[in-house]
Amino acid sequence: MKAHIVYDSAYGNTKAVAEAVARALKPLRAGAVSVTDFDPGNLAAEDLLVVGSPINGWRPTPKITQLLAQLGEGRLKGVNAAAFDTRVRFFIHGDAARKMTKLLKEGGANIIADPAPFYVRGTEGPLRNGELEKAASWAKSLATALERKATP
Repeated sequence: MKAHIVYDSAYGNTKAVAEAVARALKPLRAGAVSVTDFDPGNLAAEDLLVVGSPINGWRPTPKITQLLAQLGEGRLKGVNAAAFDTRVRFFIHGDAARKMTKLLKEGGANIIADPAPFYVRGTEGPLRNGELEKAASWAKSLATALERKATP
């Protein structure tokens, strides 16, 4: 089993979260990779796919949406998955992670965690204090969910 953390990032905030998740999932040979460099052919059943995007017009970026459409129609069968987004803390802010989770599920993935938001200061960031630690904690909860799934 391997963990693939795929992200799109406009200002480096989503990349920073993806890298924090990858560090916390190091025992799963985790690596964070930009959506433009990701090869879906490297995904195997039982792998973990974590997808991250900033909120872009109330939804994931077009590159992430295109990847998830490419992986649709059952191509993720047997793959474990989770999604996160980076966002500004507003009363109304959109929810890219929830939309990505829906697309992952439609592609046949086994969703192992609720979508996770990580917050930035202003539209360009940086990340708010404590968000990278929160990302590491979320990643550890993903590892725990995988362990529970593997134990009969």
